[in-house]
Amino acid sequence: MAKWDAPVRLIWENRSVPYLVSVFSFGRVYPVPSHHNLQIKLTSAACGLPSYLEDDGEAVMATAENKRPRLSSGAEKKPSRKEILERKKATYELIRKAVAVKDHLAQLSDFHKYQRNVYLESGSGHQLRKPMRKYIQNLLKVNMEEPYGPEWLLEEKVKRREMVVPEARYIFVKQYSNGFITESSMKETEVEHMCAVCPESCLLGFVHYRFVVEEELPVLYVYELQMEPSAQGKGLGKFMMQLIEQIACKNQMGAVMLTVQKANTQAMAFYTKLRYVISSTSPSRVDPQIGLEKSYEILCKTFDSEAKSKLEDGDY
Repeated sequence: MAKWDAPVRLIWENRSVPYLVSVFSFGRVYPVPSHHNLQIKLTSAACGLPSYLEDDGEAVMATAENKRPRLSSGAEKKPSRKEILERKKATYELIRKAVAVKDHLAQLSDFHKYQRNVYLESGSGHQLRKPMRKYIQNLLKVNMEEPYGPEWLLEEKVKRREMVVPEARYIFVKQYSNGFITESSMKETEVEHMCAVCPESCLLGFVHYRFVVEEELPVLYVYELQMEPSAQGKGLGKFMMQLIEQIACKNQMGAVMLTVQKANTQAMAFYTKLRYVISSTSPSRVDPQIGLEKSYEILCKTFDSEAKSKLEDGDY
């Protein structure tokens, strides 16, 4: 019996029994009473079947008497310990390779420049200069103190620790001349010199991301996407998320994930517009009661069927 990639619905020929009584799925056959005929509708387009299994588009008739199921009951065959270990090893190898890349922007030369005066630059948490760390802390406070509310004092300490670890990766958005955000009478050469001496003075924002394992899958997790208030609403955040997704795909990650405060309705709307959905790992989906007690949601955008199954649909 051929293995089929999608479930095939079986319908009682006796129309008085309206419910689904059996399915063929993934090479398994579930038993049905032998005294009833079954009507099996197969289409290669809907079920992923080879065309030779179709009968000119008509229903293929079969009876339970001449179809002996190979497997009578029970769960799908579980992967062996060796297979599990091999998959885990492959997952962590992808993470290791992604972390080993010193500059992910170098893989995507088309994304180095956003507009004529706006450029991108990579960085790592353990290499941040003190003025840059101070800038990040200040921008986080400006943008996040209100959404976090009374939780901010504790969360600020957590973020300070997170921002400087070696696995923290950054992409900084820099402005090298006036006109995009800041109005200034300084000459362009003077601004460029100032940026060279004090880079943080020309920052428009940054994204902090890492390569991690979630639900046994390699994912790119966005820890922070922060833009100066005056730089928001100009398409820069969307551009940065598109860049992040390109980095994730380039490094064979299964998804991009991030955490958003429920109170940050503007951010929720932004990510929803970019087709991010609430992950099955988010508290509100794991347990609605617990979700009510939590102030955040976990969002994701998946890039393959396995990631979609685990991170969106919640199939484990």
